Amino acid sequence: MAQPLVRLAGGTASPYTQKMLALLRYRRVPYAITWGQIEQACEALGVAQPKPVFMPTFFFEGEDGLKAVTDSTPIIRRLEAMHPGRSVLPSDPALAFIDYLIEDFADEWCTKYMFHYRWYPEVDADNAGTLLPLGMDVSLTQAALQQLKQFFTDRQVGRLYVVGSNDVTAPVIDASYRRFLSAMEDHLANQQFMLGHRPAAGDFGVYGQLTQLVGFDPTSRAIAHEVSPRTVAWVDQMDDHSGLDPTEQDWVGLEDQPESLRGLLREIGRVYAPAQLANVAAVQAGDKTWEAEIDGARWTQQTFPYQAKCLMWTNERYRALGDADRASVDSLLQGTGVETMLSLT
Repeated sequence: MAQPLVRLAGGTASPYTQKMLALLRYRRVPYAITWGQIEQACEALGVAQPKPVFMPTFFFEGEDGLKAVTDSTPIIRRLEAMHPGRSVLPSDPALAFIDYLIEDFADEWCTKYMFHYRWYPEVDADNAGTLLPLGMDVSLTQAALQQLKQFFTDRQVGRLYVVGSNDVTAPVIDASYRRFLSAMEDHLANQQFMLGHRPAAGDFGVYGQLTQLVGFDPTSRAIAHEVSPRTVAWVDQMDDHSGLDPTEQDWVGLEDQPESLRGLLREIGRVYAPAQLANVAAVQAGDKTWEAEIDGARWTQQTFPYQAKCLMWTNERYRALGDADRASVDSLLQGTGVETMLSLT
């Protein structure tokens, strides 16, 4: 009996849409995607729009009928229950925690790279302003294209402050992106995926952001080709691993991971950890913005309650580890800076 289609709506220039499509292909889950406006897709299916409206939006059957659902991380877990086999979640709890940490970093920090390079350099903003409307409808009239280009560009450039992108932080974001690519170059020289010889959820999180950084935005693409050709090739391969036949032995335990994994973790500790700690403090204080020193520069941005939840969920997963698994995680993270994120009570 054929599996029912998983239905979703998203955009070609949405890193989270690309993350989930590659995951569905790898897991051999049949799907049908609608490209374009989420609002129109919801209307066509007769379902209420998700809050907030976000790409991708999945449509799952529930007790009350069809419902629009967003947030890729819990959707990955939901799909695991719906479609067993070819899991992207390591069975080893310590390894699964590191995978969760990598996915969270990709979703919440690497997206800063993506948004910054898409809208901060003028050449990239011009590129995105043109292609994003066409990604919704390639048959737009020239007049409609120009109107939408102006609308998207003005709106998104005006929102750079939301992710902390400005003249002061631009060099910090650029340096972090280059270090991240260098860490990827080193790690991919040792193994094909983040945690061994089969992709985990974190691989798809990283891939989603890199589809844009390597494949859509000119400035970040040029940097990637300069700094990490292995990453460029990895992005091409990650697009479709449906032909891969993974085994349980393809996961590499934390004690056997190459030192290059710590290179990725050090970047998480260097930039993401201080951002998360400053953000959660701002949420607890009721402040609408937060300020911190990140990589030697003053960083100011809007407070995000959701990212505070991300940090809370990370800490909950860390505390849920057994003593031996937590000791294994602690040994790997010691000195990376990530350990400062894991002290919430």
